[in-house]
Amino acid sequence: MTYLDRPTPARGAPWAHNTVGAVVHNSLRALFELPPARRTPAAAARLVAANWQQDGFRDAQQAARHREVAQQWVADYVSGLDVGFEPIGVERWVSTPTRRIVAEGRVDRIDELGGELVIVDYKTGRHALTVDDARGSQALALYALAARRTLRRPCNRVELHHLPAGEVLAWEHSDESLRRHLARAEESADELGLATDTLAAGGDAEVLFPPRPGPQCSWCDFRRHCAEGRQAAPDVEPWSLLPQ
Repeated sequence: MTYLDRPTPARGAPWAHNTVGAVVHNSLRALFELPPARRTPAAAARLVAANWQQDGFRDAQQAARHREVAQQWVADYVSGLDVGFEPIGVERWVSTPTRRIVAEGRVDRIDELGGELVIVDYKTGRHALTVDDARGSQALALYALAARRTLRRPCNRVELHHLPAGEVLAWEHSDESLRRHLARAEESADELGLATDTLAAGGDAEVLFPPRPGPQCSWCDFRRHCAEGRQAAPDVEPWSLLPQ
């Protein structure tokens, strides 16, 4: 629905948890634009207030409560950082061609540790994360490969920084584990490319891209256009995925 259907179907209402995540990301980006001496927890909290948005919340009271929560997350996170360092990149675009795809994306932050690059990804979801989430993230692995090519530096370590829990979940990839992630991505790309070409040649969209409904259909942006999704899972409010 996002990439193939034309005209693109209209999305649903904005989600409050996405608003919180975007504000936190924007605030941390702005923090690293300040001189190191000004990167204080209080400054970080002020940046959350300055970047705050109301989209998706039930009312102004709920929005204000979660703004305070987000301010505390960011202030606590910054209080545990050595803010005197300069990241190699903030919201940095990295890209690398492979034999079958172009792996690219915008990385929240790229640090340096022991002469090597470190991929940092901020997370604000309500569910706890584990090291397995860092190890198994295909996106982080592809960022590492793309950072190697773009910045011409070694990159093996990937980190999930989960602000609600104040945790850093890290994984040190080997060349072999990065190759496995890339192989899976290329296989998926081949399958998607074949299906897309078949669709363009007149193939049946319902056969090529069949609905796979499940609980996730409750928060799909295109729910209103999918009868199978509406039957599979109940409607939820735009603020229902906020941290409790």
